Amino acid sequence: ILRRVAHEAGEITLGYFEEGMAMSSQTKPDGSPVTEADKRAEAHIIKELRAHFPAMPMVAEECMAAGECPDVANAEYFFLIDPLDGTREFVAGSVEYTVNIALMKEGEPHLGVIYAPALGAMYATDGEGGAIRWMEESGSEKAIRVRRPSHGGLTVMASKNRGAVETDKYLEGHKVEKIIRQGSSLKICAVAAGKADLYPNFGPTCEWDTAAGHAILRAAGGDIVTLEGQALTYGNAKSNFINPAFVARSNHLA
Repeated sequence: ILRRVAHEAGEITLGYFEEGMAMSSQTKPDGSPVTEADKRAEAHIIKELRAHFPAMPMVAEECMAAGECPDVANAEYFFLIDPLDGTREFVAGSVEYTVNIALMKEGEPHLGVIYAPALGAMYATDGEGGAIRWMEESGSEKAIRVRRPSHGGLTVMASKNRGAVETDKYLEGHKVEKIIRQGSSLKICAVAAGKADLYPNFGPTCEWDTAAGHAILRAAGGDIVTLEGQALTYGNAKSNFINPAFVARSNHLA
């Protein structure tokens, strides 16, 4: 269900993207951009999920921006939804944006789907403890797994727009082969798929930005932790669902 809904929401965003309507955006109170594609994709996701899970709380980015915050303090299960992660990339015409849907269980990432519509790629937990990547062009899916670091050094994912100074400082003392700058939650997917070893993030992110990727990365043999090595937690309404700085990495680097 989550994979289907993410794909349908992605097709909604792709319609705007291909028609050149992505350039029309507004600025939310927190300074981040929002487009009509964000709103329509989120409305579709919520409608479809409520049809199957009517009693389950849903924390969604645009609903939160509108002041709609469900109580998840005592919820065994709840959803975290980002209908269009990487809106800045989307507005700029970049293909590096995603649809993120995560199912949380007792505050931890349980299932996750990340769909990159313009790339025709979907990353997801497989429901059996593993993770997969599905490519639309071939219609095939394959299991993904984190990799062991190369003797030549680490491949590090980094944000395109922020945190360069902090990232360079964090990597001091590490042997780094290359740094790849990419948008949206695709950076977490790269670690999960064994294309990179590490993704440190020092910029502002929210729980819906990381939850789906966290579920996928855990299933692929990695994790997301704070800079102090503590587990990244979810359902923190008192902090407006804002994440601390974190590191997504293979368990080989634990």
